Amino acid sequence: MDKIQLLQERKAKIAEAGQEIRARINSIVDESSFVELSAFSFSKNEFYNEDVAGEGVVTGFATINDYPFYVVAQNFKALSGGVSKANCDKIAKCLDAAEKNATPVIYLLNTVGVQVGEGVTVLEGLGKLLLRSTQLKGVVPQYAVIDGEVYGSAAMIASIADFTFFMEGKSVLAVNSPFVLSAKAGKNVAKEEVGGYKALDKTGLVSFVVSSYAEIRNKIGEISELISVPMINAELNESAPVLNQTVSAQTISGIFENTVEIGATYEPEVKTYLCRIGGIAVSALVFDGGEEGVELTASKLAKIKNFVEFTSCYGLPFVVFNDVKGIRPSLCANNSRVMKEAAEYLNLLDTMDCGKIAVVYKKAVGLGYSLFAAKSAGFDYTCAFANAKIALFDSVQGAQIELADEKADKAALAQKYADENSDPIHAAKDGYIDAIIEPQFVKQYLIASLQMLAK
Repeated sequence: MDKIQLLQERKAKIAEAGQEIRARINSIVDESSFVELSAFSFSKNEFYNEDVAGEGVVTGFATINDYPFYVVAQNFKALSGGVSKANCDKIAKCLDAAEKNATPVIYLLNTVGVQVGEGVTVLEGLGKLLLRSTQLKGVVPQYAVIDGEVYGSAAMIASIADFTFFMEGKSVLAVNSPFVLSAKAGKNVAKEEVGGYKALDKTGLVSFVVSSYAEIRNKIGEISELISVPMINAELNESAPVLNQTVSAQTISGIFENTVEIGATYEPEVKTYLCRIGGIAVSALVFDGGEEGVELTASKLAKIKNFVEFTSCYGLPFVVFNDVKGIRPSLCANNSRVMKEAAEYLNLLDTMDCGKIAVVYKKAVGLGYSLFAAKSAGFDYTCAFANAKIALFDSVQGAQIELADEKADKAALAQKYADENSDPIHAAKDGYIDAIIEPQFVKQYLIASLQMLAK
């Protein structure tokens, strides 16, 4: 057979099989930048007795805003996106290249599970794929797009990735089929109620909810800019007079530039941002406790721990805006992973080789101070707003409940933990607080301390 004709036939078959998925890739990456890898790989599914063009997955490299990426895109048109050993090997080969060239990876995931008929062979392939993805964690950023329905072991990639995108009205993620989960529950549950982003609000898997591929492209571009360019020119003496009038998580976030909030749909009292402060790229943790302050739970600490892990891997300064009363005083919280999560967070904080700054903008009470403001926990610079509260207990009543006994002097206890003795002055006099500031000048203090800690 004429080799040119054979090439043309194969190219036509590949183009037909992957037309839709290539269009989606092109909607995310820079125009004409995608270069496909291993395009001519074919395998045969013995169970269905048909060839699988390109192994049912498209891999290659491209750019977004001129930043390079490797791309892995499951082609649902090939055996419903069924995962095979050959499919896994092709993806793993792409991940090898990503590690070798220190280049981030974007996954477009869409699969109903493994291809029928492969048996244990496909499980070996999945083990290899998941391990390679895990080995890339902290080496290069990984972005997972739930590009439709994703069921089975491949859903694990979403938990390994640093950022996971869910699309409104389209994305469903479950480690088991929703039909199986519905049957086990003994009721008919819509797939969105099993694996949609609203149903996964306690998993920590939903980094972003988007409505278009253009939005995915923009988010990835913004994150890449923050990670790759640590400092840009910006206004260094900007004040925020509104903070002298109203101090809230919303007004605090107003001092950030180029802000990308991660995981906004779960544990909203814990807000995690990649952003700039005075042109310097940072990771910012803002506690949003309203009038009462945040009480820590296992899920809140898990969100913080994951954020700190990413921060540590990519050497971003860590800035905390503190409004924490400590661990939630409840039987449910006590019988949870809350203490283990706190300990694991502290271990990560200790290993962070970047600047750590705390701003007590409302409350730092008990463990809320020890975990998120204390010099002994590793914070390089700690400041507090003049009207903030720093104390062992949140109130006189709390101190009386915790400490009172028959021999306690109730009047002395009340005096020691009264509000007027819980201001930052009492912490500053012992050298624990570096500065007590007017809220409107917080950005200037942060810029100065970030510049001091810059490496």
